[in-house]
Amino acid sequence: MIACERRKDEQMEIAFITSVSVIVANPPESRKLYIDALGLALEGDEDGYFYSDKIEGSKHFGVWPLSEAAKSCFGTSEWPDKHPIPQASIEFEVQNSEAVLAAAHELQGKGFQLLHDVKEEPWGQTIVRVQSADGAIVGISYAPSLHE
Repeated sequence: MIACERRKDEQMEIAFITSVSVIVANPPESRKLYIDALGLALEGDEDGYFYSDKIEGSKHFGVWPLSEAAKSCFGTSEWPDKHPIPQASIEFEVQNSEAVLAAAHELQGKGFQLLHDVKEEPWGQTIVRVQSADGAIVGISYAPSLHE
């Protein structure tokens, strides 16, 4: 096993994994696996996003429609051709909203292009996202409700 040590000049301090979501092009078909076959008690919303905050070992698990991921990252329901189509999203939690902004600057300083600027979602989460070379959406976030 190779151990990776943090350099002292790095600023980001990840507190925990906030969320893991699979990103799906066909939500009804995907729900057959996650809800019907696996029996996950997922709740849904009007946009087709199904999720649970009650699966042990995870703060949040979601089945995120690709169109909704595109809206969240780019403000349009179509995923742009210049970006790989993502299969998953993972979010890492930091200690406060200022740390999200600092993480955005750090990521840009290391050559990563932000999918969107730091923003606050309607449910109070502050987040910035990048995309990995393999296409995964990686978020750095602060959700006050997870710190109460």
